[in-house]
Amino acid sequence: MSTALRFGQGPLHDIDLSNPVVHAERDLRPVWRLLRERTPVAWHPPTRGGPGFWVVTPYRLAIEVFGATDRFTSGRGNNIATLLHGGDPAGGRMLAVSDGPRHKQLRRELGRGFTAGALAPYERRIAANIDGLVRDAVARGDSDFAREVARPVPMAVVCDLLRVPEADRPALYEDASAALASEAPVAADLDTRLARNQILLYFAKLVRSYRKQEDDLLGLLVRLTETAVELSEDELLYNCYSVLLGGEETTRFAMSASVQTLAQWPGEWRRLVRGEVTVASAVEELLRWTTVSMHSGRTTLHDTELGGVPIARDDILTVWNSAANFDAEQFPHPDRLDLGREPNRHLSFLHGPHICPGARLARLELTALLRALLDHADHWELTGEPTPVYSTFMKGLSGLPVRFTPRRGARTRAVSAASPMSPTEGAR
Repeated sequence: MSTALRFGQGPLHDIDLSNPVVHAERDLRPVWRLLRERTPVAWHPPTRGGPGFWVVTPYRLAIEVFGATDRFTSGRGNNIATLLHGGDPAGGRMLAVSDGPRHKQLRRELGRGFTAGALAPYERRIAANIDGLVRDAVARGDSDFAREVARPVPMAVVCDLLRVPEADRPALYEDASAALASEAPVAADLDTRLARNQILLYFAKLVRSYRKQEDDLLGLLVRLTETAVELSEDELLYNCYSVLLGGEETTRFAMSASVQTLAQWPGEWRRLVRGEVTVASAVEELLRWTTVSMHSGRTTLHDTELGGVPIARDDILTVWNSAANFDAEQFPHPDRLDLGREPNRHLSFLHGPHICPGARLARLELTALLRALLDHADHWELTGEPTPVYSTFMKGLSGLPVRFTPRRGARTRAVSAASPMSPTEGAR
């Protein structure tokens, strides 16, 4: 009979999940497999000055936690970086870190900005922008895909949605990049806090100069301050912050990781080229495989149990999507990339009340990326070591050197009636 695993001992002797280096430089899939099989709800002892916390890895228990807002709250924070250091100051005021009736109300209203109709004016521009960047990268042959393609696209999209002037975008990008991850193994806490505060200050300035009649996402948020929702100024700014980071960081990391993955699985790429699998199913499998948002944190509201394990009130719980998305009970042969996988109920956008409101937008961008690659690239290969970002929350790359081979007789499928916009051009 197998015994329970303990962090700091045996196969987990050097695993500290609060250390960004572990996530950036280790393949944790074998660790997740062991935990799912032997200790589905494991206690992680205190490290790096923070308290201990629970680690949840199976798909079925992840689903249970995400649905049980009466037992596990997001209101004190939803990631290790904040939960282990006093909680999230935006708790109860930002959609991602709130629960109950207020969360339901904010989600309903904010969701209006991400419907198919709301995104329709941007869809062709997004496709044209991505197509142009991919076409140019393939024509050059050698490219740092993470910096030259994946980096500019999501920022342009989310800044269009929030009406951020083009001149302000480079500085805002730098702050967004530093707020949740770092290109250095050890990030200064002061730099992280400063970046977050800079984003909030920027949106405070932008909102003051904003015309409330504008029909876009920022206009929607501003108008909510004057409706029955009565969005406070803090809530307005925190949710602008959330939209920026949720729409920029996660999507660019998913794009780079998808290109890296397809280079490593050329047979699956050929299946897509031959039309044996659909772009839609390929997008879902790449979302599962890359799992950019590695975990989601909760705090226990009262004494309870999970998977037969007693959990005390105020205990911190971390649900590892990166583990649940490779659970063989839910995904047959999980360690094999299968672009035709169906069904594919991955947790990359979470589940239940906190499912990501921007999921439609992320899928739209990844769909446009695959279509552009199909149009312009026959195949590609990695030409150097990818550069990881260091974070306990997101898995991503800041550099991805590739060499493209152009597609012979590349298709010239029209993606927009308008000419492609530049990587930072706003939708006017």
